Amino acid sequence: MFPELFNIDFNGFLGIETITISTYAVCIVLGALIATKYAKITAKKELGVSLSNNLVYLIFIAGYAGGKVFLYLEKPLFYLNNPDEILNTFSGGFVFYGSFLFIVPTIFWYLKKYQLPVLPLLDVAAVSVVIVQVLGRLGCFFAGCCYGEPTNHFFGVSFPATPSLAVHPTQLYESSILLLFLIFLFLFKNYKHFNGQLFLIYISFYGVSRIIIEIFRGDVRGQFVEGVLSHSQGIAIVLIILSAIAYYKKKKTINSKLIL
Repeated sequence: MFPELFNIDFNGFLGIETITISTYAVCIVLGALIATKYAKITAKKELGVSLSNNLVYLIFIAGYAGGKVFLYLEKPLFYLNNPDEILNTFSGGFVFYGSFLFIVPTIFWYLKKYQLPVLPLLDVAAVSVVIVQVLGRLGCFFAGCCYGEPTNHFFGVSFPATPSLAVHPTQLYESSILLLFLIFLFLFKNYKHFNGQLFLIYISFYGVSRIIIEIFRGDVRGQFVEGVLSHSQGIAIVLIILSAIAYYKKKKTINSKLIL
């Protein structure tokens, strides 16, 4: 694994000896930059909308806050009894669904406030999020987190947390699945039947893929039902149901208009 990309030596300047640049952070930043560029170009070209950097800053803050809040909620008693550990996870450790559940309301609020087209831009956001996830999960692989259960298969990988065991590289599974899905979104977006369709498809697809990936996860994390249902699986099920209902209602409305 390559959790640390490189170190910057400050030799005590301003009280700082060295700053470590993690591979995970670089992957996340790179993904965010590519996603932001894609979103701005697509919004301008296809919708005639100029997205402000303020929206990008708000999304970053919401994503960071949500990812941290849900991380702490995975083991609330542990963090209450060990407040120092909160600082130890300040630069790393996030729960994707926490970020997602904070980011979506933020985007809704911003777009409504500035009277921007919500559903078309949510389709743009869906593609942007997948870009970040593809690179983010690669970052998880290099960091050695979010690993899977032990396996005897040839593709098993040993991580720092599992030095004597080969485990499922679930980070690579998810990154590969999302990359294929990203290709699908690029091909399908010109044939969508209604605005918001890509966003709803993304929620359902990622939910199903996350439920499956979680079966192979081997790292310690929160559980809704111990040994049966993880936090992420529980959230995924709720979001799949909500997106399926919204999709059905939207399609029903479109079909009704066609009949009339």
